[in-house]
Amino acid sequence: MICYYLFMKKFITYNESLEILNELDISNLSTQKLFVTDALNRILAEDIKASENSPAYETSGMDGYAIRHEDLQLGKIKIIDKNPAGTVVESSVSNGATIKTFTGSLMPTGSDTLIPIENVTVEGDFIIINEVVPKGFAVREIGENYKENELLIKKGTFIDFAQIGVMASLNIVQVKVYLQPNIAIACTGSEILDVGEVQTNEAQIRSSNHLTLEAIAKQYGANVLQMGIVEDDKESITNLLKVALQKSDIVVTTGGVSVGDYDYVKDIIKDELECEVLFQGVLIKPGRHILFAKKGNKYIIGLPGFAYSSTVTFILYILPLLFKFKGSNESLNIVDAIIDENFPKKGKLTTFTACNVNFKEGSYHIDFEGKKHGTSAILTNMLGSPALLVQDEGSSNLTKGDNVKVILL
Repeated sequence: MICYYLFMKKFITYNESLEILNELDISNLSTQKLFVTDALNRILAEDIKASENSPAYETSGMDGYAIRHEDLQLGKIKIIDKNPAGTVVESSVSNGATIKTFTGSLMPTGSDTLIPIENVTVEGDFIIINEVVPKGFAVREIGENYKENELLIKKGTFIDFAQIGVMASLNIVQVKVYLQPNIAIACTGSEILDVGEVQTNEAQIRSSNHLTLEAIAKQYGANVLQMGIVEDDKESITNLLKVALQKSDIVVTTGGVSVGDYDYVKDIIKDELECEVLFQGVLIKPGRHILFAKKGNKYIIGLPGFAYSSTVTFILYILPLLFKFKGSNESLNIVDAIIDENFPKKGKLTTFTACNVNFKEGSYHIDFEGKKHGTSAILTNMLGSPALLVQDEGSSNLTKGDNVKVILL
């Protein structure tokens, strides 16, 4: 027990590791110009401001008749002209006169209100007022969408359909975005078989780590350099990591960071590559043997080898780092939820447990139906509608109905 305590004493807390991660200064990010629709799902590298008012003039919000509001009391108003969208009508609205005006048309000079077609009856050249409307009805004011010089989209925004539409309305043809970061991913272990390889002895196991992490990285907008699987050999691992550092911004390995005789990765990162270790070992479960290091302006992270451990630690640490390299304002989606069953706290570490999450009756709810208990190798616990229950270091058992924190995936 004393030996275990001394061993764990060199580990930092989860909050301490987050402070180190949050303080990383990743700047001078490269950018590129893309045609506006090609920028979909990228991160904006410039503020977008309105170059003009929209609309620039008062316009009609529906089909109807442009009038002076005070003329509604007449009950009967003469139609003097038509005002199709896209044209500028020369006639003006004066006492007792109206111009038929369509959606998107400029409001004619002299008018201040639009009465809808549904509110009138047409008799020859006149409209009969059946139902009155308030002054200014269906008139789009100058700058209703946005006003000149208004900041519409902030730098660092994820570009979705709405941003595309707004930029197109501003006549922006090309937009500046950040380059997608490059991540190299490798899996270490002489016992590991890649997808498609034939098993030759019972001690070999099939790896999914490198492909799982590749999928997550691509889902969040990274370019992935898949390095595959490398055996537990110092020279092979060293050469692979040197190549990976040359070609990528972030290098991620799985396996080889624990305390076994063949766990070479941690020593290679520190000694052979002479990286600056920002932290090694965090009081979390799963993934306490994580190693987070820096080489110049690049980062190399050694994750545990178990599938669930590597997946969870990738989400906790690589995604926030990826967000920084993307120039993004994104963060992990941590929400409040209600737990629908009793759940014990297993150990004193900050723990991340796969659970099912559903939104009902205005709140997120979690349970553990179908989730298996065992080691940190059970990746199938991430199937379904998963989230990660966060139990802080030293927290107590949970009771049905308690409020909890979860990371939505």
